[in-house]
Amino acid sequence: MKAIKYYLAATLLLASAISCKKEYNDTSFVDQAAAPGKLGVLFNITQDNTGLVTIIPSGEGVTSYDVYFGDGGGTFVKVGAGKTVDHKYAEGKYTVKLVGHSIGGKTVEFKQELTVSFRAPENLKPVIAIKGLNVTVDATADFETMYHVYYGDESTTNPEPFDTFIQGQPASHTYKAAGTYTIRIVALSGGAASTQVTQTVKVGKQIDLPLGFDDPNFDYTTSDFGGNNSSVSADPVNAANKVLKVVKSGGAEVWAGTTLGTAAGFATKIPVSASNSKMTMRVYSPAAGLTIKLKLENHSDGTKSVETDVLTTKANQWETLSFDFTRNSAGTPALDPAVVYDKASAFFDFGVNGSGKVFYMDDLQIPTPASMVLGLPLNFESADLNYAFVSFDGGDLSVIANPNSGGINTSAKVGKMIKKDGQPWGGGFLALDNPIDFSTKKTFKMKVWSPRAGAKILLKVENLTDGSISYEKEVATTQANAWEELTFDYSGINTAKSYQKIVLILDNGTKGDGSANYTIYFDDITLN
Repeated sequence: MKAIKYYLAATLLLASAISCKKEYNDTSFVDQAAAPGKLGVLFNITQDNTGLVTIIPSGEGVTSYDVYFGDGGGTFVKVGAGKTVDHKYAEGKYTVKLVGHSIGGKTVEFKQELTVSFRAPENLKPVIAIKGLNVTVDATADFETMYHVYYGDESTTNPEPFDTFIQGQPASHTYKAAGTYTIRIVALSGGAASTQVTQTVKVGKQIDLPLGFDDPNFDYTTSDFGGNNSSVSADPVNAANKVLKVVKSGGAEVWAGTTLGTAAGFATKIPVSASNSKMTMRVYSPAAGLTIKLKLENHSDGTKSVETDVLTTKANQWETLSFDFTRNSAGTPALDPAVVYDKASAFFDFGVNGSGKVFYMDDLQIPTPASMVLGLPLNFESADLNYAFVSFDGGDLSVIANPNSGGINTSAKVGKMIKKDGQPWGGGFLALDNPIDFSTKKTFKMKVWSPRAGAKILLKVENLTDGSISYEKEVATTQANAWEELTFDYSGINTAKSYQKIVLILDNGTKGDGSANYTIYFDDITLN
């Protein structure tokens, strides 16, 4: 009986072992496994404009994924269940495809749209430096890749030109003329997103003496105070000349004035001293007897100053006023040569409240000694002056030793004019340092030596910048091979115009040949 029990136990154990072995080898459950389900994908896009995207696939019954990035080509990356994959994209829209694989080899596809949009640059700050007409442009920003800069002086051009720069390596630009410009900086991301900022700049060379208002390279900024109103304007007598117009508006303070230039003043020190204490300024005033004050100071310390007053003597005419700083205004500091004076302010009709009077000023300067000023009379004897004749169209003018001394002219030096084979109007001109004053004198006299009687001498005066503003007279010689004095009647000249050039032409209308017959000498040009 006991043996039977052992047999039955062994039989059952064997049956159990056989049963276990059959279950282990049966793979039908793999073939019967369900296809992958609930496929999906998440995207983690980094916010640094690199285009880096982490792709996170998910699904049920998935053992692995084929990930197609959608940015070109048919290749894919196999990713295990629960894993992720990184990929860099350019900015744009893409279709990412997943192929999920089950344990039984079944697959399911899933597609998801991905938009990669780069973040616009943030915290954009311009860094602009100005020196004269030149600017350097840099910038800082977050999430930028590079910058474009538009300088504002070619805004009407299409497309508007620009420079490209990266942070720390600034762009540079030189403007053609002084003025106010709007600089626009565009910070770029890796794609379409951008951020821009604008900054208005004023460029131009710093003013210096002598101070006129015609050079487009200079910054003629002025600062008005007390009710004044100033601007660069056309000369009321000569529209081609630029001057400073100052209006002492109604109700302006008695001390209303205009500071010339920016707060930095002049580029160099104003060289006034006890022995060289004067400055001159051309002024156009509405009345005679009005007080014009000129004040000099240190641009960084306004307590270091000197000022003096001058009265106008003419109404509605240009005149040159001389300011002597050794004659400082009562109750004001005396001239101190140790002080660096580099800033100037002008006060028109000082001491009187404004009533709308209009003034013009020009040519503020340290006057050149009389011996250094090229003007009338012209006798060609000075060793300090440059008699720089400009010849044109076949004329040839120069200063030489007098080859025909005697008679009414024994000067050491004279002018020589040759008319060569050129244009019938060939001649030359000399530009004086200051306009000719025709207010009281309107008759020119000039000594001439000619090889023949009947040689026609044209004496013409012109505006320095506008040749259409002119007046001329022609007189014929009456002697041959001898000095004589010719008279040119200018009584018909328009004295409201400005004339600074003296033009000489021999036999206007006839071509010369450069011979002795077309060579004359001239001297002692005076206004009587």
